Amino acid sequence: MKQADPVDSSGRLQDSAFASVFGRFQLWAADGSEIVISNRRARALLAMLCLAENEAMDRDFLSKLLWPGRFEAHAKASLRQCLLELGKLLAPCGPDILLATRSNVALRPRSISTDLDALEQAFARADYAAATAQLATIGTKPILDQMDFGDAFNHWLARRSSDAEKRLSNAVEHGLGALERTDLAAELHQLRGLWAQRKPAVAPARAPTRPSVKTRIAVLPFQSVGAQEEHDYFADGIVDELITAIGQVPQLLVAGRTSSFHFRGSSLPSAQIAAELGVLHLIEGSVQRQGERVRVHAHLVSGETGFELWGARFDGTLDDLFAFQEQVAQAITAAIGSALGVAMRPPLVPGMTHSAEAYDLYLQGRALSFKLFGNGVLDTAVALLEQAVAIDPEFAEAWLLLGEVHQLIGIYTACLDRPAESARMAASVARALSLKPGLGQAYALLGLHELTLGNFVGAIDLAFKGYHLEPGNPAVAMRLGSYLLFCGRTTEGMRYIEEAIAQDPIDGRKFMLRCSGHLNLGNLPAAIADGQRAVDLGFPSVWLAVANAAARQHELAVEQYQLTRLLLNRTIFPPAGTAPMPPAMMDAYWLVAAKGVCSGEAEDREAYCRTLDYLHLTMHDNADMSIALPAVFMGYSEMFFKTIGQTVSLGNMGCLISLWADIEPIRQIWQHGEFIAFAERVGMAAAWDKYGWPDLLPPPSNRAPA
Repeated sequence: MKQADPVDSSGRLQDSAFASVFGRFQLWAADGSEIVISNRRARALLAMLCLAENEAMDRDFLSKLLWPGRFEAHAKASLRQCLLELGKLLAPCGPDILLATRSNVALRPRSISTDLDALEQAFARADYAAATAQLATIGTKPILDQMDFGDAFNHWLARRSSDAEKRLSNAVEHGLGALERTDLAAELHQLRGLWAQRKPAVAPARAPTRPSVKTRIAVLPFQSVGAQEEHDYFADGIVDELITAIGQVPQLLVAGRTSSFHFRGSSLPSAQIAAELGVLHLIEGSVQRQGERVRVHAHLVSGETGFELWGARFDGTLDDLFAFQEQVAQAITAAIGSALGVAMRPPLVPGMTHSAEAYDLYLQGRALSFKLFGNGVLDTAVALLEQAVAIDPEFAEAWLLLGEVHQLIGIYTACLDRPAESARMAASVARALSLKPGLGQAYALLGLHELTLGNFVGAIDLAFKGYHLEPGNPAVAMRLGSYLLFCGRTTEGMRYIEEAIAQDPIDGRKFMLRCSGHLNLGNLPAAIADGQRAVDLGFPSVWLAVANAAARQHELAVEQYQLTRLLLNRTIFPPAGTAPMPPAMMDAYWLVAAKGVCSGEAEDREAYCRTLDYLHLTMHDNADMSIALPAVFMGYSEMFFKTIGQTVSLGNMGCLISLWADIEPIRQIWQHGEFIAFAERVGMAAAWDKYGWPDLLPPPSNRAPA
């Protein structure tokens, strides 16, 4: 119980504003005049701070609760606007009532009292006449009635309301006991009667018992018990199949693998991990493999409290591994349904292959494909997967993964023959589809090869087909969104990028895509926020730098662009056919590059353009992304048409996303007289005819002269 403060006859703290949290939230100044807060989220924000009892609340947490489903940067910007609005409204009540830092928000202690405070203080003073009068005033009104911003907000409010009602119950029971020891029978009877009316009338929780939307869960990496680190691939395979299987359940939305595996070995508490992932439940566990025997321990954990809700042990063998995985997935799904009070359809785990050896090779190859960066790691993955399909040529998932790895080699390594890797990818994926036509990811992946062949319409068609088959797969949604962004259909493409991020919220690649989309739409604060998020997750800072340069933060942008050199050989690779540069030369090169792209100075741009000219003449792949992307950023149209304009490859097609910004100097490319002819040549104009014109271009005569 809080220490009692001086109060006036109405129960409010002296010289403070006063808020009613029972029923509809209202606010009055110290002089009794009502302060009207017309913005309902600003009103909810202040109400939450009042219920927090001088506790500082995390800004990210507030923005997620009050603006669910919004872009993260938009939600944070809306929170800032609400704080500004509240600051102005509260100014007459006293200085610095809102205490806002970069990370937290709180109320100045004793600046605003509430009817809940007044009631608790009356009981603390043993002023049962005042407590009874106030209890009569609030009656059966619930706390913050008619405030609803979605499930996450309702869960928070349910917890706070339940805590307050429990405190009141304890205070009332204590008061009734004290009154029974006196001769104040009338007061005892009145208090007991009022509490008897309120107690059954107020629901103990506002959290929905039947979710109106899908319940979000995450499967965290399982610990591999008694195995060396190189054998973790088997435990990871169990988790991957659980994610796929549980994702079939209509009532569940499972966080993407990239985001879940971000927390491998994390020391963060479960509740904080759940908050980062935006989920209500976590699945944790361990895998022990001894010869042909497999043992799995699985636990369902509340993302709200961190407490275990269910746990079980499962034993199986490698001979019936898929049936064993299905058993585990169905038990976990049943436990989630029990926790939510919802009947859920049991998921199925279809068998992939009849060969335990082929499956083991597949799991090893998949583990290496996720590592992505490392000396020869993808080549090793190819070798393992080729062994798997040689053992079982009908293993569709292994063929699909083999295609995925060839695509990764063509994009993320210093590859000397990208067209060949694209062809290998297409052949592998086509084989997978011939075996299992329902693999949505395969269609989306096959679209990449169509782009290299100048078939933008075919690529988008395939991506839409893949999305229709697997709408809950964030990789498929991301691929579809990126193809639309390639064609300048930014607004439409961003819807699918946002879907992918909502399900897989800790993947730097997706934030880089959304950063580019925001830049194209002119949303510079949002672009900067997403660019920074991508950097925080370990991805290059070039898009963050370009966004800051567009916002005229040129010195900062130059520094950020230079930082990309620290990721050389990790998330970016030196251009194919170039010798490694000594550190001093590399620093000098990146300084020229950073100034050319970000300084805004004509002479810096000219110097870097001449450097690109030299690279274009000397590099094995003269359409490499290391030439094409800065050409886009600098609006160097001639080089753009010499690179992507001649060859769209796995390694440079990502540059197309960045050319659709309406900022200098990027707009010089899409405003160039040769741009429509380029769009026709690579198949982009055909996609405009079918799917609509780019956001930036009015529908002109899009055909080049005969």
